[in-house]
Amino acid sequence: MSTAERFALARPRLLRLAYSELGDVGEAEDVVQEAWLRLARADAAAIENLDGWLTTVVARLALDRLRSARARRETYVGPWLPEPVLTGDASRPDLQVERSETVTLAFLVLLEALSPEERAEFLLKDVFEYEHAEIAEMLGLSPANSRQLLRRAKQRLVERRADRSPAASRS
Repeated sequence: MSTAERFALARPRLLRLAYSELGDVGEAEDVVQEAWLRLARADAAAIENLDGWLTTVVARLALDRLRSARARRETYVGPWLPEPVLTGDASRPDLQVERSETVTLAFLVLLEALSPEERAEFLLKDVFEYEHAEIAEMLGLSPANSRQLLRRAKQRLVERRADRSPAASRS
């Protein structure tokens, strides 16, 4: 199988990862396209684990965009909300499964409470089910720092949900 064919097979997963981090379809597509360009410049034959390499590149590119987007949003008035995305043909079972795995708008709003690093850690671990050692390598952390980031991310999400609960808004 050619590198282009392997990339095409990984593309939907990479797009979900980028979209989950960024909350913007256009930005996610740009990140995946940039990953393709980097792969085209790399020696693909020397890459042992192409899926892992692509996941690392997409996670880091999305993290970089998140960091710069946070700086740009500081002057934006109002809350940032990710755009919803609908894809595919509902009559195809494989797309129904994929859709059920996609991140919902409400979940993306919760993720906004996280720092870019916490968001990447949380998504890679809890949504895409990578191990801490893999995530640490992808994000340039130690496994212990990876676990700590996940703990802080989950704590923030619990706090954010509590702040937005109907009981909290009545008091």
